Amino acid sequence: MTDTNHTHVEKQFGPRAQAYVDSATHAQGDDLTALEAVLRQHRPQMAIDLGAGGGHVAYRMAALADHVLAVDLSQDMLMAVNETARARGITNLTTQFAPAEMLSLPDEHADFLASRFSAHHWHDLHSGLREAYRVLKPGARSVFIDTVSPRSAIADSHLQAIELLRDPSHVRDYSAAEWVAAVGNAGFNVQDLRHYPLRLAFQPWVQRSGTPMALVAALLQLQSGASDPVRKTLKIEEDGSFTVDTVFIVATRP
Repeated sequence: MTDTNHTHVEKQFGPRAQAYVDSATHAQGDDLTALEAVLRQHRPQMAIDLGAGGGHVAYRMAALADHVLAVDLSQDMLMAVNETARARGITNLTTQFAPAEMLSLPDEHADFLASRFSAHHWHDLHSGLREAYRVLKPGARSVFIDTVSPRSAIADSHLQAIELLRDPSHVRDYSAAEWVAAVGNAGFNVQDLRHYPLRLAFQPWVQRSGTPMALVAALLQLQSGASDPVRKTLKIEEDGSFTVDTVFIVATRP
């Protein structure tokens, strides 16, 4: 098999599926509360969790949608989501193995779609967003949530460096402006944009991704040696913990 970014993602997340199901960072947050509020307004019939990971968006959707489809590139992750759904008594959730850029779904299949903390792993952000547009019905709502890069070039470089050292499947944290442009270019109308800070405790962050000890040491060296402007922007703490910005975009397919 050719070692594409898709296979990188499978290799990275498959062995650590349960860690993402159990991750407190992924299971909670003001952004999830905001997503639930949007879902309550629309009560979709068919909702898609695109890049489902540990399934935390899908589990929230299941309480407010008739049916939920969790899509991910990792078979192991989807197995963990299925097992967790059964354990929680969720009966209206199914899964599908597919990259975001090539969904095995018909046009205008769903009336709601959300993607959270996934797009920075996509091989092609623009293709993934076009696919999201394609599978949504006219008038359907979508919510895109992801970590975003700082405006400062030096802080952006630092963030991309530590992200890649920690996780080789990382592609890029895009800026909020890049996100708005990409969503618009895919055909969506942006209805709302919000920002939520996300603190990443260092040890759980590297343990969740299974980062080798040599790279953990390199990450700690980068964090401790960061310049004052980078430390201030990313709120780097003594133990290497830091805070990133996340964007929450509500968009509609016309």
